[in-house]
Amino acid sequence: MYDFPFEPGFWIGILTTYLFILFGVALIFIAAGWRLFSKAGQPGWAVLIPFYNLYLYTQIIRRPKWWILLYFLGAIPFLGALGVLFLSVIDSIRLAKVFGRSTEFGVGLILLNIVFIAILAFGKSDYDAFRVTESELI
Repeated sequence: MYDFPFEPGFWIGILTTYLFILFGVALIFIAAGWRLFSKAGQPGWAVLIPFYNLYLYTQIIRRPKWWILLYFLGAIPFLGALGVLFLSVIDSIRLAKVFGRSTEFGVGLILLNIVFIAILAFGKSDYDAFRVTESELI
């Protein structure tokens, strides 16, 4: 009935390539996150535990303990997603600051996350929590 434009082997090859790239990107994120948490004095393995890693991330960037609840706003359609996007932007800039980087580097964390996280994790950036105060927004 239907003639597929390509043979099944083609689609298996596409899927295999996609999964291989996805696995590689996931490994880079895990390794960079592990190193980033370790630099900040937190346990590196925590990057593998859902919600706990988000809690520790908020502690690394010196947010109050209740700040993690704001990330659950994403469950609210549309407006919640915009809220989480705003939180991600200001927290990325703050992450850059606690590692001694500029606001422009924080924008890079937003736009090319995998590259800039790896630079923070494996580069010469050092963590100092007192570069920001808990009460400031960014």
